[in-house]
Amino acid sequence: MIDLSALGDAIEAQGPVARIVIAGHKGSTPRETGTSMLVFADRCVGTIGGGRLEFDAVSRARQMLADGPGIAVLRQPLGPALGQCCGGSVTLVTEIWDAARYRDQIDAADWEFAGIFARRVEGDAAFPDRLRRRLASAVNRSAEVATQLADGWLIEQVWREVQPVFIYGAGHVGAALAAVLAPMPGFKVHVADVRQDLLDALPDSVLRSADVSHQVMASAPAGAAHFIMTPDHDYDLELCHRVLQQRFAYAGLIGSATKWARFRKRLAALGHAPAEIDMIECPIGDPALGKHPQAIAVGVVARLLQGFGAQAAQEDVA
Repeated sequence: MIDLSALGDAIEAQGPVARIVIAGHKGSTPRETGTSMLVFADRCVGTIGGGRLEFDAVSRARQMLADGPGIAVLRQPLGPALGQCCGGSVTLVTEIWDAARYRDQIDAADWEFAGIFARRVEGDAAFPDRLRRRLASAVNRSAEVATQLADGWLIEQVWREVQPVFIYGAGHVGAALAAVLAPMPGFKVHVADVRQDLLDALPDSVLRSADVSHQVMASAPAGAAHFIMTPDHDYDLELCHRVLQQRFAYAGLIGSATKWARFRKRLAALGHAPAEIDMIECPIGDPALGKHPQAIAVGVVARLLQGFGAQAAQEDVA
């Protein structure tokens, strides 16, 4: 996935920049296809996995920067010759970007597929019809396209914001909420619960953690949505207390109005101001839909969709 805004900002601030992207990988590798980094004459932003692979790639990129505009494709096996023990292989595409190329290929480009940046980086083959059909199908289904190098054409999804959702508790409601959100575009779902059997029953696309919930919460990004629904009311209170000590986009607590009234008093006693406490929504969902776990989940997702746009799950169209 390519962040065109960040690339443009880098060019504006620093001048020409080399962008290295892993356009394909096989076997064991430090990072996966789609990983990228920016290389300037004096510094780097991001990493493609470190080690000798990255050291050599950065050296080549800086030589390209010195030589002027250009594109290089390198298929690199990993192993003893490179001093890395992964044993797989990667395909690296390095492109030199300056203001002129950015303007021609991005600002002034007539893109055939909305949200998909396709350009030829190797050879002289025309854009394959089979790839055109598959990209068109992906766009029609709002499906996100995986980074890939096909017939000399580099295909990347343009970066779009995805809403991280953290669910604490994989019980009936937590599992129902994860199941509703998992296939939906635009949400990256994390579920934390020490009960491994409940985690095992979640959809494959859900990110699962058997670590204690407050540790998972501490690692969440500032823009995350949090749903607190553990089987322990005292632990729910602790999680409410902790979430109010960090930045978040949304926080919801499962429970009744009576539970929330009691929690409000206890959170106030812990030093939280009324305005802070109001940032947690309780009860969650839409009471008009009832208390069935799936009904609560539907109400919660409707609430999320009111504030966050839908994006798409990734697929490979090659």
